[in-house]
Amino acid sequence: MQVQEIRSLTDQQLTEEVSKTYRELMNLRFRAATNQLTDTNQPRKVRKDIARLLTVMRERNLTVN
Repeated sequence: MQVQEIRSLTDQQLTEEVSKTYRELMNLRFRAATNQLTDTNQPRKVRKDIARLLTVMRERNLTVN
């Protein structure tokens, strides 16, 4: 997910996207543990997406206060 796409989301959409992405990461971890994961870089990409989402949320909190 691109940063421009993330910044266009509302606050509620951001929180929903974060929770959805955490679930996806958990699913990827289970698949990696059972050797069913074909792309081993996918968990890294999802973690970076989570970091982007949380960064945008943090930026919004800092600008509001």
